[in-house]
Amino acid sequence: METITIIGTGLIGGSAALDLRKAGVPKTLIGVDQNTVNAERALALQLVDQVLPLAEAVAVSDLVLVAIPVTAIAQLLPTLLDLAGPHTVVVDFGSTKGQLCEAVKDHPRRAQFVAAHPIAGTENSGPAAALHGLYQGKMNIICEKEKSSEAALATALELFTVLGMNTIFMDPKEHDKHVAYISHLSHVSSFLLGLTVLDVEKDEKNIFALAGSGFASTVRLAKSSPDMWAPIFEQNSHFLGHALGQYIKHLQRFQECLQNKDTAGLYQMMQQANQIRPVLEGIIPPVK
Repeated sequence: METITIIGTGLIGGSAALDLRKAGVPKTLIGVDQNTVNAERALALQLVDQVLPLAEAVAVSDLVLVAIPVTAIAQLLPTLLDLAGPHTVVVDFGSTKGQLCEAVKDHPRRAQFVAAHPIAGTENSGPAAALHGLYQGKMNIICEKEKSSEAALATALELFTVLGMNTIFMDPKEHDKHVAYISHLSHVSSFLLGLTVLDVEKDEKNIFALAGSGFASTVRLAKSSPDMWAPIFEQNSHFLGHALGQYIKHLQRFQECLQNKDTAGLYQMMQQANQIRPVLEGIIPPVK
């Protein structure tokens, strides 16, 4: 991997660039970004060595990382494979997988593509949000590994090992179903909590005066970029719709308990929710 191109130089692509540069894996890091301000910022921050037009960048790359909104990935993937050389590997970092895999299922160079989802991020965006170690110790999911060539898969696994990630393999539909619950639903909840509080608390001074760490951590995801999350919700609307339906049922049950002053019912729901603790302890590594 002497030359790596990163399409999208924001948080996700920029953080990958930082750790790849630190590891000294590619001799050259190329950035591609439709946003000229982001491209210039990525250069100034030395996330990439140079910024090139898409076709020029892909033509000289051993590996192309795609870290842009998922609807844009779906549109771009066939073109990337058209432009790719016979040994160029294309890896996407999108948070949905079903539609992306569908977009290239019949492409003659499908074997050069690896569909991946590194589960990492923050609520911030843009090149300045890039972080060293963002991916360290996090989970990565690769879908349809049987449709990627051995060489492409090996290159992708090498990439994620350098980033410090643990990789598992999953069917695209299973992936989209699971992330609807563990990731996408939490973002919806945070966005809507933010809206609810803003509706009620017209005086922002009260929000800042009363907001404690619990509120701040719960609503943190509401600061996430709509440019990234609206396409994710669109592509995963089927499974996210099911997740929201179940979530709404629990909210309605909680509201009924409140209205009926059913403290025992509230207690039971919270006690059941406490069962998430061992699950989270298995997901989140202990603090060292």
